[in-house]
Amino acid sequence: MVKVYSTPTCAYCVTLKKFLTEKGIQFEAVDVSQDEAALKEMVAKSGQMGVPVINIDGQIVVGFNRNKIVELLNIKE
Repeated sequence: MVKVYSTPTCAYCVTLKKFLTEKGIQFEAVDVSQDEAALKEMVAKSGQMGVPVINIDGQIVVGFNRNKIVELLNIKE
């Protein structure tokens, strides 16, 4: 399960979601600018206020760390 915590104004968030879509990865997008409970959940899991934060099967990745995301999702490039 992949969950992406993001905001609509974050360029890295847009890039990340586009990347996942292009790779055929299904994900749940959560807009933390509109959902205070999700924002608290994101901060509790990551210790970060910045977005994007990606939860990949319990593994937290802060930012669009392409190499780490590819590794965790086993994406063949």
